[in-house]
Amino acid sequence: MSSWERYIKHFVSFLKIEKGLAENSIFAYQNDVAKLFDFSVVRNLEVTDLTFDHLKEFIADLYDLGLSARTQARIISGVKQFFGFLMLENVVQNDPSELLEMPRLGRKLPEVLSIEEIDQLIEAIDMSKAESHRNKAILETLYSCGLRVSELVNLRFSQLYFEEGFIRVIGKGNKERLIPVSESVEHEIQIYNDHVRRHQTIQPGNENIVFLNRRGGQLTRVMIFTIIKDLAKAVGLKKTISPHTFRHSFATHMIEGGANLRAVQEMLGHESITTTEIYTHLDQRFLRDAIITFHPRNQK
Repeated sequence: MSSWERYIKHFVSFLKIEKGLAENSIFAYQNDVAKLFDFSVVRNLEVTDLTFDHLKEFIADLYDLGLSARTQARIISGVKQFFGFLMLENVVQNDPSELLEMPRLGRKLPEVLSIEEIDQLIEAIDMSKAESHRNKAILETLYSCGLRVSELVNLRFSQLYFEEGFIRVIGKGNKERLIPVSESVEHEIQIYNDHVRRHQTIQPGNENIVFLNRRGGQLTRVMIFTIIKDLAKAVGLKKTISPHTFRHSFATHMIEGGANLRAVQEMLGHESITTTEIYTHLDQRFLRDAIITFHPRNQK
């Protein structure tokens, strides 16, 4: 057992025996500290090595994921509790988390949809319309894969590896990444392809594009925005949302569900992670297991 694992185990016992916290609270604190552990282990940092600057970098990573201020605050609270315990146990002499500031809950951060709100938007699609199967497949793909809108409109059939359980995405800077894909995405794309797309007259050059407009051409980014805005209006959603909102929601729900921070960052294709060697060599089966286990769409 590593020193990190030992300290986390003792921390959990402390919360249970000394603090008398409920199981849900203990699980939340354990998840928060596990994220700090993920951050530290790739940098070869022991608990006693962590400084205030390291913790600021950790919090910056959380912000980059688009997590809400409330979620960031909860994770920071968990980290502070952990270091408070380490101080009591004389593991560390100084608390590097002491000066960490909680994010202001009132400041504007990316909107995040609840799982219920995402379900409402998808259920609001009028299935009597010709474009309904396409739109449902689009929303499922945005949410279940955390794609950028540019990645969605450029998605090609040659990038779909459903038998292996992945899609291959061309992201910023022409960088490729593999994203585990759920059965719900495969199902909706298959229905759209069988019932709508293969009956269209496809414009030359667009034969490989997954999502097409009524004229058989490639969808624009603006069209994706319009689809989502119309659905938000239909359900009376007051939040200001865009295709990127589904990406932020993907990251937030995965992390709040307990997914490994490195796995989520890898799936999002963040620049700060792809330049780090250990992330570019992550086992793809590990990533697939993470999304299949923790994504709300896969919870039965």
